[in-house]
Amino acid sequence: MTPTPPPAATGTSHAITGPESPDTPPTARYVEADTVAGRVRGLWRGEPGAGGSAAFLGIPFAEPPVGALRFAAPVPVEPWAGVRDALDFGATAQRGDPGITLIPEPSVPGDATLNVNVFTPVVGPTDAALPVVVWIHGGGYVSGSPASPWYDGRAFNRDGVVTVTISYRLGFDGFGHIDGAPSNRGARDWLAALQWVQDNIANFGGDPSRVTIAGQSAGGGAVLRLLALPAAQPLFHSVWALSAALADVSPERARSASIRLAGLAGVAPTREGFASASEETLHALQSKATEPESGDRLAGVRGLLEDGLSWGPMVDGDLVPEPTIAALRSGVGADKPLVLGATDDEFTMVLDSAAGKLRFIPAALAFAKLDVPRERRRAYLADNKAQRRKGTAAVLGRYVTDVVFRSTVVKVADARGAASTWVYRFSWPSPTRRWALHCLDVPFWFDCLEDPHVAAIAGDAPPRRLAAAIHGAAVALVRGDDPGWRPWSDAPGTTRVFGGAASVPDVVADGYRSVRALL
Repeated sequence: MTPTPPPAATGTSHAITGPESPDTPPTARYVEADTVAGRVRGLWRGEPGAGGSAAFLGIPFAEPPVGALRFAAPVPVEPWAGVRDALDFGATAQRGDPGITLIPEPSVPGDATLNVNVFTPVVGPTDAALPVVVWIHGGGYVSGSPASPWYDGRAFNRDGVVTVTISYRLGFDGFGHIDGAPSNRGARDWLAALQWVQDNIANFGGDPSRVTIAGQSAGGGAVLRLLALPAAQPLFHSVWALSAALADVSPERARSASIRLAGLAGVAPTREGFASASEETLHALQSKATEPESGDRLAGVRGLLEDGLSWGPMVDGDLVPEPTIAALRSGVGADKPLVLGATDDEFTMVLDSAAGKLRFIPAALAFAKLDVPRERRRAYLADNKAQRRKGTAAVLGRYVTDVVFRSTVVKVADARGAASTWVYRFSWPSPTRRWALHCLDVPFWFDCLEDPHVAAIAGDAPPRRLAAAIHGAAVALVRGDDPGWRPWSDAPGTTRVFGGAASVPDVVADGYRSVRALL
């Protein structure tokens, strides 16, 4: 139940007033802040000055991308009069139930999908100038939600960091090629949200000159893409990328997928044609539009390993002039500190159900079926003997993990050269899922182990010391400090191991040696 609003406050500092709803916790208080478009009302959780924080949810940073604005670049939101409630999460670009996911990421209906959520420990004067972390959610660029309870900024607020989570258009809507429409609409949404932070975060206690962007999976790919994007450089000062999934879709692949989608939808492959199809129709068909026409599932796996994700930032020669790693190699973003890493077995679990059948197939033969060149597979299997001993399913799953995620860590770190770069691995295996799998590191990074959804992926007693270690390193980077181990840029290969076995040092000399055959 939404509390009865208090009278509108005036001034530029946050005002605290008492909610009148009997359903509101007794420690909850309204808080208000100004934005360039108007005043917003959030909710304080906890007692002021006693470790609580305020949440401002669903603040629009752009007009709803519907009607004439569908497939358009984001348009700044129109100012409003009075005080706008920011008490509930705004609409998400993710629609409906995405099914079982490793991170709880709910869908919220509505048109105003371009919004931000702000969590701040400041409720008094607005001259606190605290560091800021801006989180971009993952989901393969086709799903995901900024409304996850794991992305609540409470722990960062406790440590004196303002936290912002942002939304962006997904799938074809955000990244598909459309004749007559601006390219990379989802990436333009990232830029618009970061500009909102620059223009408004001081009113929430944040310092616009100390903004760190962070994200996981596609969100990790997003922050690396932004790091390598000339237009984004004034909008942040450092980056943390968890399990980054790059896209860098070629113009040819993007056009081909859009033409096929138009054919499936029965419309012309133009802005007018796609606008004549409903959002539900295009969303339902976008996955089919990128599947192999032969229906060969193995061909689909080969396509993912060779070409990457089908929807995502496109190298358009305009906003995105060149692929991410090429831009980093040329020096774009070299002035910004970067921390990046991956879990040891991101996607190994996807083959667990096939382990019984695959145990009868030699690993070398399985790799040959994936068209892995002979010399490459020999070198890779030689460098991954320990994983190979766990069975063909385990080593194939590790190969997928390495191609999609872990080799990216090395490529990015090497491309950055002398630019300040720290590399890590998250090696703690899940007691419920066996592996150090995709998404397992997120609740540790946010230090939100108390959330009830965490037990499904991390068990009933996840190690708090591990959360303190990785969350503490994140706080250090956001504050502008060294995250706590020797950078790769000083000694290539140097890797911090979070949650490794007792026999493995916290810092190793060549933590990603096992992926070198893929480079």
